Order: sequence, then C-alpha cells, then structure tokens
Amino acid sequence: MTQNQTGEITDRIAQDLQARLAKEGEHMQVKDVNGEHVGTVDHLQDGKLKLTKTDSTDGKHHFIELSQVESMDEVAVYLNVPHSAIA
Repeated sequence: MTQNQTGEITDRIAQDLQARLAKEGEHMQVKDVNGEHVGTVDHLQDGKLKLTKTDSTDGKHHFIELSQVESMDEVAVYLNVPHSAIA
C-alpha cells in the first residue's frame, strides 16, 4: 500500500468517525484487537481519537491514531492493536 493510499484510508476513517459520532453521539466504546475495553471516545482532535479521562486508569486523556482504527459499528470503535500499544 502506498503512502497516498494510507492517507486516503485515514481520511476516510476520519470522515466515517465524524459522521458516526454525529449520529450516535460521542462516548462510543473503544475496544482493542482482543476485544478488551480500552476507553471511551471523547471526540476527534487533531486527526486522532481523544479518549475520556474519566474512563482512564490514570485520569488522563489518551489519544489513538486513526491508523490504529480497524472498524466501527453502533456499539464501538475497534482497533487493530492491543491495549498496550495505546499512548
């Protein structure tokens, strides 16, 4: 996959997420590649998913790169990485 294709995919994910968040509301669940709960979406910020700090074990916001998003449905955003890979 070329860099341009990767950029197009990331742009499409961002557009899909924005549309889904507008429809479903923010605060969708985020699950890692193993189905483990990672957090809750606060909103999109600077092209990244920002997770709520109230759902974080350290009380801080964490960010997820859109390249780490595998898919989403009405319930959650699913990642292609394990929980340990989240910054």
